[in-house]
Amino acid sequence: MTATAYTTQFGSLERFEKGGVQVIDDNVKHYAFSNCFEIASKAAPYEKVVFGQNQIYVLEALRAEGSSPWYACAHDEFALVMDGEVEIHLVQLDTAQAVPDAEHNGAVLVNGEPRGAKMGWMKLRRGHQALLPKNTAYQFRSARPGVVILQTCKGDLSVERWAEICQVA
Repeated sequence: MTATAYTTQFGSLERFEKGGVQVIDDNVKHYAFSNCFEIASKAAPYEKVVFGQNQIYVLEALRAEGSSPWYACAHDEFALVMDGEVEIHLVQLDTAQAVPDAEHNGAVLVNGEPRGAKMGWMKLRRGHQALLPKNTAYQFRSARPGVVILQTCKGDLSVERWAEICQVA
């Protein structure tokens, strides 16, 4: 018996292949199979494009490029860097600037510069994940284009482009 050699190839913003789903006894339109690199390659910087959803929970692909606006969220979020190098700066918001609705899903834009105690920053590379704590302002910074996946809840800033990113046949 001959062993088959497999090579793992990691995608990137500069080099990716569109994936697909092979469906047996069902309709391919019932499935979403998207590629975060392809989505980010077509997105504006820091546009939060939904590419996976389970009830209110979503995965959002972001093109990291330059500095993002400041965001805050009433619930924890997670950021996973898939490509590039991204800094995440954190500020613990003071009570006057905290997210006003504790039940609000998804991130919101912080009005102006965040006020509160600076919590520091993290430098993340491919495969690194960070917790974005609730009621904490965060800003992404990236010198070169990269890709970040956010695990969060669908909110006002979530962009849905299912017709563009889903396989139809």
